[in-house]
Amino acid sequence: MDLVKYVQDQYIKRKDLPEFGAGDTITVYYKIKEGNKERIQFFRGVVLQRRGSAATETFTIRKMSGNIGVERIFPLNLPTIDKIEINKKGKVRRARIFYQRALTGKAARIKERRM
Repeated sequence: MDLVKYVQDQYIKRKDLPEFGAGDTITVYYKIKEGNKERIQFFRGVVLQRRGSAATETFTIRKMSGNIGVERIFPLNLPTIDKIEINKKGKVRRARIFYQRALTGKAARIKERRM
């Protein structure tokens, strides 16, 4: 067995997070430490991609703040992530939807997958 994989399996805690993928609109609640105070902030947006595997998996979220697109990359096993909520399941054909960066308005809408 690979030594790095063994250490990751033994010492990195796995969180029970919901299943989500590209095109889904999610809200990530994460802890922010300011001085000696701690608070929870959220980041709501569309998942552009999930990449990596096991302990090194990350996901990228994009939201619009006014007319400016803001992207943030979160490691899946980040200890400061409090919880993840799935707001909408999106229907997309690709695993990485970087074409969303160039789209605005009605063209940027993603169809919702009914469950």
